[in-house]
Amino acid sequence: MILDNNTQEKPQIDYPCEWGFKLIGKDQKALEETIADILSHKEYRCHFGNASKNGKFISYNAYCEVDNEEDRNSIFKAFEGHKDVNMVL
Repeated sequence: MILDNNTQEKPQIDYPCEWGFKLIGKDQKALEETIADILSHKEYRCHFGNASKNGKFISYNAYCEVDNEEDRNSIFKAFEGHKDVNMVL
């Protein structure tokens, strides 16, 4: 399901499931360490995503199993509040 301005429903997510987080920051090593720290209690995988044209920003994709919406949101908030993460999607 694609969410847009015409869709009012939230998508149905069947937990547990694998969830992906895209992290954008300025320092590759710092992002790798942030992922390892925040997801240390879970099995996860991550890989380099992309770099901006001028190399100022990079992205990493991190995947882990989330048990429920609360688990997914708490990981998102941990990434969002980390000093080395400029944006999380």
